Amino acid sequence: MKTLIKNGRIVTAVDDYQADILIEDECVSVIGKTLTMEADHSIDAAGKLVIPGGIDPHTHMELPFGGTESSDDFHTGTVAAAHGGTTTIIDFAVQYKGQSLLEGIDNWHQKAEGKTVIDYGFHLITTELEDKQIEELYTAMDEGVTSFKMFMAYPGVFLVDDATIFRAMSAAGQRGGLICMHAENGIVINEIIKRALESGHTAPKYHALTRPTIAEAEGVHRAIAIAEMAEAPVYIVHLSCADALNQVRQARDRGIPAFAETCPQYLFLSIDNYDEPGFDGAKYVMTPPLREKSNQAELWKGLKMDDLQVISTDHCPFCMKEQKELGKDDFTKIPNGAPGVEHRVPLIYNGGVVENRISLNRFVELTSTAAAKMFGLFPKKGTIAVGSDADIVIFDPNKEQTLGLKTSHMNVDYNAYEGKKIKGVVETTLSRGKVVVDNGDFKGKAGDGQFLKRGTCVAI
Repeated sequence: MKTLIKNGRIVTAVDDYQADILIEDECVSVIGKTLTMEADHSIDAAGKLVIPGGIDPHTHMELPFGGTESSDDFHTGTVAAAHGGTTTIIDFAVQYKGQSLLEGIDNWHQKAEGKTVIDYGFHLITTELEDKQIEELYTAMDEGVTSFKMFMAYPGVFLVDDATIFRAMSAAGQRGGLICMHAENGIVINEIIKRALESGHTAPKYHALTRPTIAEAEGVHRAIAIAEMAEAPVYIVHLSCADALNQVRQARDRGIPAFAETCPQYLFLSIDNYDEPGFDGAKYVMTPPLREKSNQAELWKGLKMDDLQVISTDHCPFCMKEQKELGKDDFTKIPNGAPGVEHRVPLIYNGGVVENRISLNRFVELTSTAAAKMFGLFPKKGTIAVGSDADIVIFDPNKEQTLGLKTSHMNVDYNAYEGKKIKGVVETTLSRGKVVVDNGDFKGKAGDGQFLKRGTCVAI
């Protein structure tokens, strides 16, 4: 099967030029000014951007949480991702307490197998790591799971102590692995929550008010300090505020290999969303919570200046009906998470490029290339080059769309960006050369996605 993409403007993290692309055997075969060879399928990309497929390195499909499970499975979630120009996700497998690391990974393989329509990889949420388990960690890395997430929050469920974090960072770092940190002081936060409930504060907004930015900043500072002692890199997930960003910035200025991602919700939504009528503020109960609007400008500055390297979604949707409503009378019982995997690429194009906050090349870097390098997928993923996988998006930079529940494909009963008008629309998504989405129509099928055995981090 040969596919020819004609007349497009190819944009990568470093390039910007007019050319044609020939795709053969799932890979980019030829790039040339004007290609005239025969092809089975031709796509005219005149007037469009031709960009690498997006990589979302932070999703939670089918994640059990708070007595329920995130509402997108590996089929519905990857269909939605493809509609939004994302061709690779890295989801989080979970090693629950008492399980082996490999058991956690195997459980997620069973969840995903035969369902995905785009390629996928796994991180492993690690809740226990004794010295005797380090060889198993290396086995997981040999099997392509080269990054491990640890929590400073959720005592009794995911939280691990500092010694375990140090042990993991030291062990993974020796083999080129990467520890991803959920950095918040969950022990203190639990005390603040206890006081709020004792005072009768049960509304959704108190989820935010009991998780102050300084609790995140303290966690980030501690994570970086432990990484420095372990002589290993660290990657901060879903960084939400200026206080936390300053900790990363200061570390990077000292030459410490500290990296971080943020998410669209922290760039476009704010703590004011919790004031929506009735129980609607529950739509935005996620961790970390939404912050004061003043943080948004600082996060954009961090993205522009490379103090933040990646934009992910932390896609973890729960329906309002029957799921978020579990916390109707107690904000601590609202499942934490929100949908977003479908809207990341166009939102960042509109908010970043159209609104002159970042360059077009930086947009590609933040939504694709940097994650490919950080998580051992580059150059097969994250760029358009001869030999790379033909994960390609034809993007119309001039077309406008209004985000909303009726037009989205995520398996959830609300849209966090309902009514938001943006410029930039994904027209066609190709995964390893196969058209998955064409002008809004889904063309793929379950099982087309492949598990990605990832290499080690090459961003440092």
